Amino acid sequence: MEYADTHGTVLAFDLGLKRTGVASGELSIGVAHPLTVIQAESTDARIAAIGKLIVEWQPVLLVLGLPIHVDGSEHEMTRVARNFGRKLESTFKLPLFWIDERHTSTAAESELHARGIHGKKNKALVD
Repeated sequence: MEYADTHGTVLAFDLGLKRTGVASGELSIGVAHPLTVIQAESTDARIAAIGKLIVEWQPVLLVLGLPIHVDGSEHEMTRVARNFGRKLESTFKLPLFWIDERHTSTAAESELHARGIHGKKNKALVD
């Protein structure tokens, strides 16, 4: 999917079963920065928290990571993410762009390791 606008705020989500990472960015710059982590296990609680962020940040686009195996095959979290993405679209009526998450955790772990961050601190930051 391509997005025609070149300006505006983007909110990006990395969905997890217990935590959902949130980043904000600006389309014209093309860079996102960590914003917060939503500690919620239910979809309704996540949607409520995201609703507050949408009111505050007024994004023009939402981005959601799509977890898939390295070989491109899907797994249980792929289904969970797709369902959550449909819920985001239907609730907030904003365009949704999917990001292939292959290798993103590995890249984050390598960066944290290079900075000397290990163990439990690493897990929270990777998420």
